[in-house]
Amino acid sequence: MAKSYGKSLFNWFAGLAILFVFWWIGGYLIEINPDTTNFKDFGPIPTFQAYPELFAEGKIQAAIKSSGYRLGIGLLIAIICGVPIGIMLGRSQIFRELSNSPFQLIRMISPLSWEPIAVIVFATWNGAIIFLIAIAAVWPIVFATAAGLAKVDPAWFKVAKNLGAKPWHMVTQIILPAIMFDILTGVRLALGVAW
Repeated sequence: MAKSYGKSLFNWFAGLAILFVFWWIGGYLIEINPDTTNFKDFGPIPTFQAYPELFAEGKIQAAIKSSGYRLGIGLLIAIICGVPIGIMLGRSQIFRELSNSPFQLIRMISPLSWEPIAVIVFATWNGAIIFLIAIAAVWPIVFATAAGLAKVDPAWFKVAKNLGAKPWHMVTQIILPAIMFDILTGVRLALGVAW
C-alpha cells in the first residue's frame, strides 16, 4: 500500500515537472523569436517572479474569488436544472422520446458558441459567464442522473407505490439516495467541463 502510494506520488510530481519543462521551453521559444518577444513574460520564470507582487496587490485573490463565485453559481444552476431533468429522462419514456433529439442537438453546440447570445441577453459580464458555465455543466449532470436512474431496480418503485408513497417521497426516499453516486459523478464531470 505504502509502495503504491509512493509510486503514485512520484508520478504526480513527475507529471508536474514535465508540464513545467514544456512551459519553460515554450516561454524560451517565445522569448527568442523576434515576432513574439512581446509575450516573453508568459514563461514560468517571469510568472513566478510576478507572483509576490500580484499577491501583495490582491489581484490573485480577487481573480480567485471572482472565478470561484462564477464557477460555484454556474455549477449550482446546472445542478438545480440538471438533476430534475435527468430524473424526468430516467422515469418517463414519453419525455425521453420527446426530448432526446432536441437535447442531443443543443448538447452538441459548443458552450462558447452561446457567447454572443449570452452577451446580448445578460446585462453584466458575470451573468453571461455564469450562463456559459451553466450551459456547459448541465449536460453531464443530466445524462449521469438519467443513467443512474436507469440502473435502479423497478421493483423498488412498485413496492413504494404499493406502500402508498407519494411522488415526492419516491424522489426523496428512493430516487435521490439510489442515484446520488451517479449525480456526484455527473457533477465531477461537469466541474471539469465548466472550468
